[in-house]
Amino acid sequence: MESKIISASPDVMGGTPVFAGTRVPIQTLLDYLEGGESIDEFLEGFTTVKREQVVAFLEEAKELMIASVK
Repeated sequence: MESKIISASPDVMGGTPVFAGTRVPIQTLLDYLEGGESIDEFLEGFTTVKREQVVAFLEEAKELMIASVK
């Protein structure tokens, strides 16, 4: 994915990290997954977020977690 995955600006949701180009907080995805919801269910509820953004976020989070234990 060429563009940023996450953005944060005081002008958008008071600086809460959101999926770039949307007003959907990253925390919302994490809450959905923690609650047992699927990515598809999240995407149905937040149509401005693209599947590619979710996958890219999860892959980057995975890489950061793996790198932090090395």
